[in-house]
Amino acid sequence: MNQLQKETSLHPADRVTTLGNEEDFDVVIFGAGINGAGLFRDLCAQGLRCLIIDKGDFGSGTSAAPSRLIHGGLKYLETGEFGLVAQSTLERNLLLKNAPHYVSPLPTLIPIFSWFNGITAALRTLFGSTSAPRSRGAVLIKIGLALYDFYGSRDRVMPRHRLVGRNRALKEMPVLTNSIVAAGTYYDAKISHPERLVLELIVDGLTASNIAAAANYTTMSSASNGLLTFQTQKGGTFSVRPKLVVNGAGPWIDHVNASLGAPSKMIGGTKGSHILLKNDELVDSLAGRMVYFEADDGRICLVFDYLGRALVGSTDTKADNPDTVRCEQDEVDYLLASVSALMPGVRVERGQIVYAYSGIRPLPASDASVAGLISRDHSAPVTEPDQTRPFAIISLIGGKWTTFRGFAEEVADTVLKRLGRNRSVSTRSMPIGGGRNFPANANERLKWLNEASVASGVDLQRIDTLLARYGTRALQVALHESAWSNTERLPGSHDYSLAEIDYIVRNEFVEHLADVVMRRTTLAVTGSLTIKDLQAIASVAGRAHGWGPERMDEEIGATATQLKVRNLMSL
Repeated sequence: MNQLQKETSLHPADRVTTLGNEEDFDVVIFGAGINGAGLFRDLCAQGLRCLIIDKGDFGSGTSAAPSRLIHGGLKYLETGEFGLVAQSTLERNLLLKNAPHYVSPLPTLIPIFSWFNGITAALRTLFGSTSAPRSRGAVLIKIGLALYDFYGSRDRVMPRHRLVGRNRALKEMPVLTNSIVAAGTYYDAKISHPERLVLELIVDGLTASNIAAAANYTTMSSASNGLLTFQTQKGGTFSVRPKLVVNGAGPWIDHVNASLGAPSKMIGGTKGSHILLKNDELVDSLAGRMVYFEADDGRICLVFDYLGRALVGSTDTKADNPDTVRCEQDEVDYLLASVSALMPGVRVERGQIVYAYSGIRPLPASDASVAGLISRDHSAPVTEPDQTRPFAIISLIGGKWTTFRGFAEEVADTVLKRLGRNRSVSTRSMPIGGGRNFPANANERLKWLNEASVASGVDLQRIDTLLARYGTRALQVALHESAWSNTERLPGSHDYSLAEIDYIVRNEFVEHLADVVMRRTTLAVTGSLTIKDLQAIASVAGRAHGWGPERMDEEIGATATQLKVRNLMSL
């Protein structure tokens, strides 16, 4: 049996189809976003029998709408959340080591418009004021960056900060407004494929525990006397008895708790919107840096090069309906105006937008008057069993992308203690997915590429492209491509092959066309997708899943409509 046949016959999604009417599980996790997926991997690594389910695709909710940063949270210093900054900087450093295929250093520039402003306001915020500081001056920023370096010293992998005057700053980035007085530079990190990282965590969990299972597009149809019954989108049903339930449904947490017979009011989310611009002049001016700046209203904005596009974000307003959230026109205007005011030397306009997205941050309910001051820290309150519900529910509240592993570790320890089990392995230095055995430097990378090219028969340039997309799992994709006699590429996005799409469809829990273009690949978010690409991908998926012409037309229509209406994308 060749490699391709092994991967196809052992697809982990088959585990769900074997579940019966009353299966026992240690833990059932609702919600396969980054927090749920991180916990799933941790618990599976401890040998527990876990089930993770999501009503949509894995990583399709809030986890698909981040700023695509892995950062320590510099702004959290203002609100005195020093513990969160300490954890965030540590987790950032660990992700740079454990997921080097997707997480990379990001030099960040802070334009400064005064020397001494903001100190009094910052002190008020530190001691509980509900108004955000405005016009943070050089002295305040210098103190913040020094603290940031201090908290980021554990497992340090990046340089310390520096502060330069106006002339030096404008020489390094001439497009900045002349009204700056100085600029600070420090390092954080960015993530290139956040949705794929969620998927990899789930696959790693399934690999670690052959008694675990995962199901997307699956909803709970009933909960009675400890028995949870689920229905898959394909019409199948199965029932499980969990010893413990974890609610990681993000902004849907209160809804899930109510369906489990434990009504709650834990979530008070805020909305964050982002746009991506096809603007080569702006991308070239950034020169690999992020600009992290204060807009006219005091809110923090950012712009950086994301896979050749200028990613601009983000808004931060209170919102509560994650099912209908989208980037509105007033948000687009706000983001464009903010960048234009900061960089008057670059033309920025609506016609450059190739993609937009928005999500609800699952933050704790709060009466803060400023959305940006709601804590990004996490908690995991427990709802104990009652007479009608024999299992406890642990709800995953708040958190941020960067700290998912640490959050998962804390909750996993709670789960293990409640189940009378001991931790057998730590995830602190555990590689994620294609980050396993990832080449650490240029020489190792060339060696890996040569070996993979020989093993697969795929040329070096193509292997290099696949390595950037899938990490060391690129070899599996390359072997799949070699098994195809057809070397055809997508008609619009030529760097994706039909064989590569087939691999994704057959091996990565794909149920819909949108799964491929919005989460398994970066075709949509970078604006490279065309209607002909959609048709070609639907044809590949149709052959793999047995879709007829009517189903393929439905998938193309639904995906095109979603991209146009919710993502402001023109096909």
